[in-house]
Amino acid sequence: MQEISTGRVVIVGAGLAALYAALALAPRPVLLVSPDPLGSGASSAWAQGGVAAAMAQPDSPEAHAADTLRAGAGIVDAEVARAVTREARDHILTLTDLGAPFDRDAAGGYLLSREAAHAFARVVRVRGDQAGAEIMRALAAQLRQTPSVHLLEGWLATGLRSAAGRVSGVELAPSGGGAPVAVTAPAVLLAGGGSGGLFALTTNPARIRGQVAGLAARAGAVMADMEFVQFHPTAMDIGLDPAPLATEALRGEGAVLINRLGERFMDGQHPDRELAPRDVVARAVYAQSRAGMRPMLDTRAALGDRIHQEFPGVAAACARAGIDPAQQPIPVAAAAHYHMGGIETDAAGRSSLRGLWACGEVASTGLHGANRLASNGLLEALVYARRCATDMAAALGEASGAPEAPELTLPQTGPAEVPDPALVARLRAAMTAGAGVTRDASGLSACLREIAAVEAAQPHCTALRNMTATATLIAAAALARTESRGAHFRSDATQETAETGSRSRMTLTEALRLRDTLQKEPA
Repeated sequence: MQEISTGRVVIVGAGLAALYAALALAPRPVLLVSPDPLGSGASSAWAQGGVAAAMAQPDSPEAHAADTLRAGAGIVDAEVARAVTREARDHILTLTDLGAPFDRDAAGGYLLSREAAHAFARVVRVRGDQAGAEIMRALAAQLRQTPSVHLLEGWLATGLRSAAGRVSGVELAPSGGGAPVAVTAPAVLLAGGGSGGLFALTTNPARIRGQVAGLAARAGAVMADMEFVQFHPTAMDIGLDPAPLATEALRGEGAVLINRLGERFMDGQHPDRELAPRDVVARAVYAQSRAGMRPMLDTRAALGDRIHQEFPGVAAACARAGIDPAQQPIPVAAAAHYHMGGIETDAAGRSSLRGLWACGEVASTGLHGANRLASNGLLEALVYARRCATDMAAALGEASGAPEAPELTLPQTGPAEVPDPALVARLRAAMTAGAGVTRDASGLSACLREIAAVEAAQPHCTALRNMTATATLIAAAALARTESRGAHFRSDATQETAETGSRSRMTLTEALRLRDTLQKEPA
């Protein structure tokens, strides 16, 4: 494999965490690796709700932390929650200075939405459901004006390189297929998104299939809370892959969930009904789907024609499916949306591997616990992106004393094996069937066997092995956690879940050992 040296910090990913970290590292030279044209392939750009932050009385960071702890079902790191919520306001102000056009009132105050499990309206938004896209647009504009950042579009990371006991670089390959080249770097930051696309129904961009978590796991990184995958209860069930999202803010505005009989099925499920924690609502929607009751989100009474102006993204997706949400309810289903698990990091964003940092959805910081509080995802990305940048800069020394890093030009590479689409579809079906909204031991065991079979069918495809590594960790951690907690629901759990629990930690070696044991047992 050809090896190329660079004096630049390598950031893998092109979502909010990656861009914010690259800007925070300036003037230190950075190589930002984006598989797609900047802004088009990241989950951040699809985020509808916004950023959670206590911006107005009577709300407070303490109240925000309390809601985070409550939603996380007993395994949120309380100190992490307190620290992150204390920093939230400062990041909103920073984004505003960088050009994010948050919704404001006539007096200049931020317009705030209330989402599920929040005690107050505290989600800072843009044009109702355009927060992710508009924040990303503002950051991308800043990035293109930052001379220290070299943007490498159309390439993706397939592996990590190590030397002398530390991560020394990354293996990069053309997004459309091609052999990798090795790029050495003084430090590597992984900010490459989640794992939603490992499931048959997801709200994530098509390329987000756990590959970045998988390459870290294959390098030996400790992974945390991998069993906790959040399923969004109101993905639009209109035959599209990925499924468009009907933002939770619609329920914050009063939209209700009904079935094909017109029954409001969240009555009796939870005191907060449609604004219950996401795992509760997702299981209720899933149960309605399984029973053939066609769950739907009804915005007619709550919003009427206002939905077209106040939630243009939702309205546009509905229009593509021939639905007028002012006149008709929107069919919905529970879809893989956010991975609470990922590369375990400390308070500075450091992984268990020297020279490797991680932030954003690919990381597991302890903030989300078993069930992420709505709109805390973008907040965590901001907080830890800045922390990673600060810690990397401190570890590497003053940028002003570093030599100017040259622009990086990667060579044309020869052909390389790409994942067989039929095998990817088979993997996604297995994950939905065995590691989806509801789980049990037999289904998870069958899922692990099927993942092994998919991997064995194309054993030399690195991109597929990155996917199957993450899938194996999700299913193995889910099998090992025999209780129900938050987004992880075991239908075969035999005892009541304790109020507090423990985070899980697992390496790929440990997950494969469990998978291999199952392979030797009769199915």
